[in-house]
Amino acid sequence: MASTDDPVLPPDIAREVVDPHSYAAWDPLLDTFDRLREETPVVKIVPEEEGLFDPFWLVTRYDDVMRMSKDNATFLNNPRPVVFSLNAAIEFSRQATGSNMLVDSLVVFDAPVHPKYRRLTQDWFMPRNLRKIEDEVRALAHRTIDKLVEAGAGGEVVDFCKLVSAPYPLHVVMQILGVPEEDEPRMLMLTQQMFGGQDKDLSGTGMDNMTPEQVMHLVAGAVKSFEDYFAGIARDRRDNPTDDVASVIANATVDGEPLPDRDMAGYYIIVATAGHDTTSASTAGAMQALAQDPGQWAKVKADRSLLPGIVEEAIRWTTPVQHFMRTAAEDVELGGQQIRKGDWLMMNYVAANHDPSQFENPRKFDAARSPNRHLAFGAGAHQCLGLHLARLEMKILFEALLDRIDTIELAGEPQRSTSTFVGGLKTLPVRFTAA
Repeated sequence: MASTDDPVLPPDIAREVVDPHSYAAWDPLLDTFDRLREETPVVKIVPEEEGLFDPFWLVTRYDDVMRMSKDNATFLNNPRPVVFSLNAAIEFSRQATGSNMLVDSLVVFDAPVHPKYRRLTQDWFMPRNLRKIEDEVRALAHRTIDKLVEAGAGGEVVDFCKLVSAPYPLHVVMQILGVPEEDEPRMLMLTQQMFGGQDKDLSGTGMDNMTPEQVMHLVAGAVKSFEDYFAGIARDRRDNPTDDVASVIANATVDGEPLPDRDMAGYYIIVATAGHDTTSASTAGAMQALAQDPGQWAKVKADRSLLPGIVEEAIRWTTPVQHFMRTAAEDVELGGQQIRKGDWLMMNYVAANHDPSQFENPRKFDAARSPNRHLAFGAGAHQCLGLHLARLEMKILFEALLDRIDTIELAGEPQRSTSTFVGGLKTLPVRFTAA
């Protein structure tokens, strides 16, 4: 429980922070974070209904989130959940798996386990190795843009999310995991149920306000389907190893022992899901920003050296991973507040990446922003394993887009997903003229 000396958010504002619908209404949420960052940058959130979830500290200031990200001895991924969860969901997970989380993966481990597991695939995701798949990624990008150009011929309105930003990064990551193309729609559906289970469109339920129990069962079903599917991939890669990531994971050993089945499944799931859903969101965000600003589109079309800046700014501006949780390993002061050992804290990346002390005019999409030390990939030991792949995919895709598209504009109101954890656009209607 909160100490009587702890600053506690009023219930209506606390509700906004934990309500997935708030993250679909972007600007009002950013307004709230602006006020909190200024007035109470580290503040306690206590549930209105006792026992609904454990109280936690909301951290909104860039410097504080950066400090937490880099201090992995003080701010632990375990023992509490690493994603905001209702107590009922935590108990459901414990009953089903024996763990606080339905999936145990890199994002939930601390040292000494985390660095050992991370090293298994870290070299594979470094730029020097990714050069081996660059031609393949470029071919995928061109095929994707071919479909976009065909669908939008004659000025037809098309959904960029459906045609480009969802299928393209999915196809890339499934290729490196050895998933056949015919299984990709299933992988997309399962990912959307895992990360977008609170959204009526992404969950596939059509239900606008699912109960926590319904969301739990939906996510658990998606996880089980993933586990069963990747168990088959692992068996195949042990019998027939190749040079893809799937083979690295299937044949990995830590301290001389093969990965336990649950840890292996978690490794596959985190690469499969985080490896495309986040890049999808950033890609759609970049397209939204450029479609809203014809001058910036024309500028980058004339000068491709601006592309890395557009990619980086899109990742900050969109912030697909909206938060992670940490647990204090000891008493510590943070943002002027006394945090106690065992306290749960939310690093809110949306708030941190819109902190005006770090980013001038943070709501503006500025391709020339420099420096751009955003926190969308995290920082420190847990920085996103696939950040180089994400940047490469986006750069190659926009090179292909700029070659084939002359002008582009919004043709309707984009819609964001309803999700507290991984979020971004779910629809982006555009109209374009082909080059």
